Amino acid sequence: MRAEEIALDTSRLVDVLRDDAELADRLERCARVCIPLFVFAEITAGFLGGNARTRNQAALQRFLRENSAEILLPDLETAEHFARLFLQLRRAGQPIPVNDLWIAALCLQHRLTLITRDRHFESIPQLLTD
Repeated sequence: MRAEEIALDTSRLVDVLRDDAELADRLERCARVCIPLFVFAEITAGFLGGNARTRNQAALQRFLRENSAEILLPDLETAEHFARLFLQLRRAGQPIPVNDLWIAALCLQHRLTLITRDRHFESIPQLLTD
């Protein structure tokens, strides 16, 4: 069985940083752990608006280092995935937030399972979620 390759959505990255032991154990068994740029931006914005900015940023840097997590950057191929998803969801009458469209596009491009608690990703049947 091939080791799992995953991307974390913001909600689950927050869980990891809050010491979700079950999720941390799962990540240790993954072949690849990715953080889409848009997730990194969302969590950084949360840190900037919070009261524990320095502690949270240190925890994020420690997580990235300890899990050899990579930040996924968008490119032209990502934009193609985004455009197809945007039209698919618009035609189905199921729009989702723009940042989440970018996150889904990156996951599809890199063939990653998205670890999330956000149910609106279920409206994208070609996206593997958990």
